[in-house]
Amino acid sequence: QVQLVESGGGSVQPGGSLRLSCAASGYTKSRGCMGWFRQAPGKEREFVGNINTGRSITYVTDSVKGRFTISQDNAKNTVYLQMNSLKPEDTAIYYCAALTTAGIWYSCGRDGYNYWGQGTQVTVSS
Repeated sequence: QVQLVESGGGSVQPGGSLRLSCAASGYTKSRGCMGWFRQAPGKEREFVGNINTGRSITYVTDSVKGRFTISQDNAKNTVYLQMNSLKPEDTAIYYCAALTTAGIWYSCGRDGYNYWGQGTQVTVSS
């Protein structure tokens, strides 16, 4: 059974940093896509970025480019979202998701993720 467990959320002041982790179990993360999403109160879920885990190709949206980066540790079967220069508008519940059926040459996008984590709260406030 595939499980994704996020951790690393919390409260931070504007300009601060957090690193979210998404630990995957129940499948081989060596190929496929893993994505990060967020949902702020009263807003729709927003795609933040993703990584092709087989080729370590990452993508983040323009709204977080230059501040957020995605990486992975294959030994730990974990994907990370490093968030720097955080702003109050980054406040949201952050979710990781996995698209486990994608092959190594799959072009990871915003859709098609078939497993989701439970989410972790990130609050940016002074």
